[in-house]
Amino acid sequence: MVNLPILLGLAAHASAVCTRPQLQAAADAYLTALTSGTPSTLPLATTVNYIENEVLVDIHTGILSTPMKLSFNRTLLDTTDCAAFLELNAASNPHPYVLHTRLALTPTTNQINTLDAVISDAGDWIFNATSHLNYTRSESWDPIPESQRDSRAVIKAAADAYLDQWGSPNMSVPLGTPCARLEGGMYTGASNPSANTCAMGAFPQPLHVAKRRYVIDEVLGGVGVLNNFPWLEASIVNGSTPSSNLVRVQGGLIRYIHEVTICVTRMCGR
Repeated sequence: MVNLPILLGLAAHASAVCTRPQLQAAADAYLTALTSGTPSTLPLATTVNYIENEVLVDIHTGILSTPMKLSFNRTLLDTTDCAAFLELNAASNPHPYVLHTRLALTPTTNQINTLDAVISDAGDWIFNATSHLNYTRSESWDPIPESQRDSRAVIKAAADAYLDQWGSPNMSVPLGTPCARLEGGMYTGASNPSANTCAMGAFPQPLHVAKRRYVIDEVLGGVGVLNNFPWLEASIVNGSTPSSNLVRVQGGLIRYIHEVTICVTRMCGR
């Protein structure tokens, strides 16, 4: 029997150096496979961990097996850990989706060894693919000038602080002003863009966000963090829920946060 936490841990901590063109080519191959419904076209390693919402599945029977019409995509490229993170919106698809996908590449062969996707649709937390599309399109994720880029450590620490605050409400989080959070299809930046700081109140009980798998792109100031959200409802996997956060950091401060969270019951019973 496959031990999923071990596989995810190995994927998160494996480190290898890739180039941006290598990673972009792999991301483009994934987009082609997704939109055409042909996973067989992917440059796959002999052994591939293909995961949908924290469940290991057959890549030929999962979401890649049916063509999907995409409305928008955004890609982070992590040349240090040889991984890419894709935010995908399929608002115009007959079955709308919003996906966050992490893929890892074997640099010596340019083959994909891991595909790990959080796939949300109707009934998941505040899901609205059309609203998500409108808001994510409106944001600026242009490359940051080299002299102004934050280090990997700074970008990761900012995202970790945001997630750690869910368990320690009084800890400091480097939130910028303005800051906008896209949670499902709800956008906090729409209410008062000039003053919004993405500040959150305390949860009913402290929450520990586990199984974090990172993709860090210093050029875009972005970090994608697939994780396991300890939601207060009946769970999908091991007492918690597949989730993902995409964070943009500029000058050490968080500018954007995008969250995708999967629910067992409609809207996670809320």
